[in-house]
Amino acid sequence: MHGGPATAPRRRLWWPAALAAVVALGLGLPALLAGGPSASGTVAAAAVPATGSPEAGFARDMAAHHQQAVDMSFIVRDVTTDQAVRTLAFDIINTQANQRGMLMGWLDQWGLTQNSAAKPMAWMGHTYEAHDGSLMPGMATNTELDRLRGLSGREAEVWYLQLMIEHHKGGLEMAQAYVDASTNPAEKRLAQTMINGQQAEIALITDMLAERGAKPLK
Repeated sequence: MHGGPATAPRRRLWWPAALAAVVALGLGLPALLAGGPSASGTVAAAAVPATGSPEAGFARDMAAHHQQAVDMSFIVRDVTTDQAVRTLAFDIINTQANQRGMLMGWLDQWGLTQNSAAKPMAWMGHTYEAHDGSLMPGMATNTELDRLRGLSGREAEVWYLQLMIEHHKGGLEMAQAYVDASTNPAEKRLAQTMINGQQAEIALITDMLAERGAKPLK
């Protein structure tokens, strides 16, 4: 979560996604598998989410959504020297890679695949039509990503910040839908953490755009 002026020192999260997966496997699993082990030491089948459940759908879709935010942040990191933007990008890379690792770790422990034939966000009744690489609301298209790669300096900073606000809005919609539908305490807590953090980042990014004489796309 970010707060204060864009130039203020920022908390940096150094945990890699691999460590997050270990945490999810070793610490998050008991809370996720609410049914607990049976007398024989195996987890009751009813405690494991089905492949079409909101738990599995959210884990898969938010992991994909997060990956694009990480990708965009790596792009802007390499085309600007602005410290505030690079720090924001660094924080998004680390925070969202960490959360993505937890989601992937849970799917692995549930014995579920990381991909599904279902349309993205079908678990929440969404009818978004994927186009030009944009799989879910808020995700940038391939054309928009190509534009980001072709810019530098202030133009790249503004375009990245504008795209990231839209990306966060899409992520917030998905996370809130999961919080409203979830019966899984651990994953619900993670979704709420995403909501809190991305709402704060939207406010921060809006201020950063204003400092650069720009506004959000919508």
